[in-house]
Amino acid sequence: MLPIPVPALPFASRLRPRTALVTSADRSFRQRLSETLTGLRWQVREAEGGAQAWSEAETAAPEAVIVDSWLPDLDLGEFLKDFRTRFPEVDLLTTGAATIQESPRGPYRQELLYALRRAQDTDTAAWNTAPSLNRSSLEPGAHAGSAWLAGAAAPASAPQTIPHRPEDPGLAKKAASPSGGAEPSGVDRLPELIGNAPCMLEVSRRIRLVAPRSTPVLIEGPTGSGKELVAEGLHRLSSRSRKPFVAINCAAIPEALLEAELFGHTRGAFTGAVHGRTGRIEAADGGTLFLDEIGEMPLALQSKLLRFVESGELQRVGDNETVKVDVRIVAATHRPLAQHAQTGAFRADLYYRLAVFLIRTPSLVEHPEDLPALVEHFMEKMGRDAPVKGISEGALAKLKGHDWPGNVRELEHVLERGAILAGEESVLTAREIDFGLTVN
Repeated sequence: MLPIPVPALPFASRLRPRTALVTSADRSFRQRLSETLTGLRWQVREAEGGAQAWSEAETAAPEAVIVDSWLPDLDLGEFLKDFRTRFPEVDLLTTGAATIQESPRGPYRQELLYALRRAQDTDTAAWNTAPSLNRSSLEPGAHAGSAWLAGAAAPASAPQTIPHRPEDPGLAKKAASPSGGAEPSGVDRLPELIGNAPCMLEVSRRIRLVAPRSTPVLIEGPTGSGKELVAEGLHRLSSRSRKPFVAINCAAIPEALLEAELFGHTRGAFTGAVHGRTGRIEAADGGTLFLDEIGEMPLALQSKLLRFVESGELQRVGDNETVKVDVRIVAATHRPLAQHAQTGAFRADLYYRLAVFLIRTPSLVEHPEDLPALVEHFMEKMGRDAPVKGISEGALAKLKGHDWPGNVRELEHVLERGAILAGEESVLTAREIDFGLTVN
């Protein structure tokens, strides 16, 4: 490997350190980049994902931000666009194959290019699947329009869904993933999640990655797509699995009672409070707190939850004392929470603390090849209380032709209604499925 020329440091760089923010899910990449930048007299802050990068940028006011080609929690294109709008003076670079628009070229760009090239040339991690940097763009004469520099026009990194082919060895198939590498095999699928479509295997992969940590997780997905199953999987694979898993649906409890339900209350705190009560947060101490439909939480209560997330301390309604509680927070929503945070419909500071790691559950139409496996699973589930029924080809064709606005939960209910209508018959036909679909 040819030696990499060290850029000459501007005189100002020898007088005061500058701050750079390195954002990547790859710890070894962050370390290599940080070591080089530190040697160039930069103060380096690190972030594992986009939400954490937002928080660090608000606190540290960096001169430069380097973003890896894939974010585990936010869409890269949207992140870069919003970041450029919020921090127009920051020198923003990414290792992805994106273009740049209206991005200022900082006075220390050569140092950043040098550090990036050095980090790439010393990368020996076999699992690092980020696209290679364009070496020609790292030369001293490279301009701001180089292909690996990113800005507002960066393309979204949406996952791809590969249609299932019966001739494929299902458990061993591989497909393109959002991170640019190979999809995990079906062996990596969690038992809670039915189906071997690439988008479902990606959900299992993300659960396995983040479960051992205490990192807050936000689960986004349409209603009926299995968000609570993901939360239960996170708890089961974590070191907190022996402690409580406490779930609360923020949309199912009246606003006037939700605060007391979450934080608990003392006797006499309000009319009807004849006894004190431990809240759901305190009940989950040492375990996992699952906040379902967090997007429905009132803004006034969001500020109190934010204080708990930041300090780990809560105050029961009607009490002056604080209680220290150790919980891992997993939140879920069917709403586009990032957009609501931008418009003020949801507190942005709370969003960035909950969405440190993002998992998206796909709608059923995104993985139709898994429908037969889901049907088999639900038929066997119903067979625990009654004889297991089969399903005809015509009935299965009816199911495949439906668009499933209610997703997997709707499929389960359709099969249950069809099984009831079938009575003592051992096979569900298209007639029973038609009935199950028409009552939706």
